[in-house]
Amino acid sequence: MKNLRLVLCVLVALMLFAGPSFAYLQPNVNLGFTSFLDGGPPAGPGHYLSEYLQFYTADKLKDFPPGDADVDVWVLMNQYIYQSDQPILFGGKWGINVMLPIVSIDENSFALTHNDTGFGDLLIGPYIQWDPIMGANGPLMLNRIELQTIFPTGKYDNDKSLNPGSNHYSFNPYWAATVFVGPKVTVSWRLHYLWNGENDDFSPGSVDLEPGDAVHANFAAAYEVLPKQLRLGINGYWFDQITDTKVNGNDVDDDEKVFAIGPGLVYHFSQDSHLFVNAYFESGAEYRPEGERYNLRFVHHF
Repeated sequence: MKNLRLVLCVLVALMLFAGPSFAYLQPNVNLGFTSFLDGGPPAGPGHYLSEYLQFYTADKLKDFPPGDADVDVWVLMNQYIYQSDQPILFGGKWGINVMLPIVSIDENSFALTHNDTGFGDLLIGPYIQWDPIMGANGPLMLNRIELQTIFPTGKYDNDKSLNPGSNHYSFNPYWAATVFVGPKVTVSWRLHYLWNGENDDFSPGSVDLEPGDAVHANFAAAYEVLPKQLRLGINGYWFDQITDTKVNGNDVDDDEKVFAIGPGLVYHFSQDSHLFVNAYFESGAEYRPEGERYNLRFVHHF
């Protein structure tokens, strides 16, 4: 019991002076990067390049002192997708998704320190994409399953509070779908399960950290305002840690949660080029920052 109390005291100190990028202990995951029409690539088989520019800003650090601190994060996400035309499972066609972020962090707090701009963790995800389920008047549903692995390739320094990389593996599979409610209305979601490996260099002093497992999701609903050109809607995300974090093998009850919602749109320049714009306003955060997130995403099919 005495040892456990010591570990908990150490953890509280580490919360102030070490941790992964713009969350206390969880790695960077897809919160708000994807939204409308997420159930399938917009132009069928082929090669896709996507560029994301996301800005996150927070002035509240929930559930741990110092309580308030300004944290700003810019993420330039670079994505390559190949969608094959070869069915392999129940008619589903295989594909591969590769993503590499560049992360820039700025903070203004007496208790936090941050690493310089650098590459974040590499994500590689093989997936299976099913053809649209068709109805009498067109598509009814698109859906996909992807097995994402996050590799600890990002810039990391164990004496910094905020880092572009997490310094541990994560497995983050998901199911994404889009349902066509009517001729103009779509509803989309992406449901993830997050399993985290161990960071054996969390801070100076040989402290091992294994963030708890979590579930998280993106969701969106859109209305087609201009036929085949402009959709307006709402988009959101939530994150809920469901198992305790472990520090040197001891459970610590600091489960992270957050919910966000806001407006968004997608503009179709053509069948091959698409621009997504999203804004998110967070609430209900526990053991993590609470702020605002703004996202631009451009997708092009070759």
